[in-house]
Amino acid sequence: MQSENFIFIKHSVKGFVFLASLLAIAACGTDSNSNIGPNVSAKSTSVEWVRHGNDNGEQRFSTLDQIDKKSVKNLGLSWYFNIPTRRGIEATPLMVGRTLYVSGSWSIVYALDAVTGDKKWVYDPKVDRAFLAKGCCDAVNRGVAYSDGKIFVGAYDGRLIALNAKDGSVLWDVQTTDRNESYTITGAPRIAGDNVVIGNGGAELGVRGYVSAYNTNTGKMAWRFYTVPGDPA
Repeated sequence: MQSENFIFIKHSVKGFVFLASLLAIAACGTDSNSNIGPNVSAKSTSVEWVRHGNDNGEQRFSTLDQIDKKSVKNLGLSWYFNIPTRRGIEATPLMVGRTLYVSGSWSIVYALDAVTGDKKWVYDPKVDRAFLAKGCCDAVNRGVAYSDGKIFVGAYDGRLIALNAKDGSVLWDVQTTDRNESYTITGAPRIAGDNVVIGNGGAELGVRGYVSAYNTNTGKMAWRFYTVPGDPA
């Protein structure tokens, strides 16, 4: 029987309480037809969790105060969602409007109703399972990025993919690495202005690391920075 992971399970109580607070507050004050995707200030005070670390400093701190020392005992299970995988789940869910976006193993992206837990859509980038041999560890994925109605995911095989946040359809797809080398992507992209920024893994297997930025609308590369200097010879 295939094992399953639940998106609300975290490695700490803090993570569980945060997601529980998202669900509780969404149930109280979010319209299902709310416009998707606000502009987020440097320090977020929103119910939403639109970026990987919530603010520009990635402090992962929420100013919401409905859950405190007195009310925490009243928390209970609102819903759960099974992610069918035998591999790890390491992503931080994003919450935009009434939708949770979370990635699972093999860079598969799930969009869920934050109030009911119902699945809105699933996107599978169809990563060749043989690609696992190019990585050091496992085909985990640490999350997605959001900007202006788009969800961005770095696929394990080195692609950066832009999805329509409403239905999960592919807007653009670019290969950011040499597929013949031991590059993989497990990290979450970051948004910087009009660009989405992505790195890669593989230094432990001898490849040269770099960070690339791509235009969020077109997928055209804006710049690339190598973290290791070139051959001095």
